[in-house]
Amino acid sequence: MILIHENMSRGRTRKGWADAFHSFSFGEFKDPTRMGFARLRVLNEDTIVPGSGFAPHDHADMDILTVVLSGRIRHEDSLGNVAEIAPGEMQLMRAGSGVTHSEVNASDTDPAHVLQIWLIPDAAGGAPSYQSAPLTEGLLASRDGPLVLGSDTRITLLRPKDGARTRIEVPEGRAVFVQIVEGFARMEGERLVAGDGLQLTEAPPELHWQTDGAILIFDMPTESWQGA
Repeated sequence: MILIHENMSRGRTRKGWADAFHSFSFGEFKDPTRMGFARLRVLNEDTIVPGSGFAPHDHADMDILTVVLSGRIRHEDSLGNVAEIAPGEMQLMRAGSGVTHSEVNASDTDPAHVLQIWLIPDAAGGAPSYQSAPLTEGLLASRDGPLVLGSDTRITLLRPKDGARTRIEVPEGRAVFVQIVEGFARMEGERLVAGDGLQLTEAPPELHWQTDGAILIFDMPTESWQGA
């Protein structure tokens, strides 16, 4: 199966402090056909106004990544972690048995543009933790690192150049989601732009890049842990 999540068909939440697009059901956007895919439960693209953000709130049993595309995000949590994440960096908070955190635009003048990603771990509970790392091309996160996930999921960043062709592999028994972060590509008769996603259980045609681009690839087990 090859399913395209078009950027303009995403859910949208506009508040005074943020403008957010949702690839899957989130908050007030509820679509029973978009409740996540394999281990990927949330994929939001958020623009946060200066000096505002997500006030302290609780999470459990989820791996939560924040990718900063522009601006700066200040993270604080109940584990005592305080950090500022800049463009070209990402953070992973494994909520485990429970953690309280806030994510706030660290600037009083410039908006922050981020991707918020939630992944379902293999099991509930466990000690919560916090990690951060540069957003460098190649493997970003997996069970073995660099950022250590709580599931057999692999997240890879590719930065294809204008004119390049990208072949997406879908290993047998796996599910793959591709998020277009930057650029413009064609996939046979389809036009793919930033904000589009590809939900895959079979290999798609090659992506032929019309500009420089960036994509995140989520290679995941097909099953999702549902709790005890």
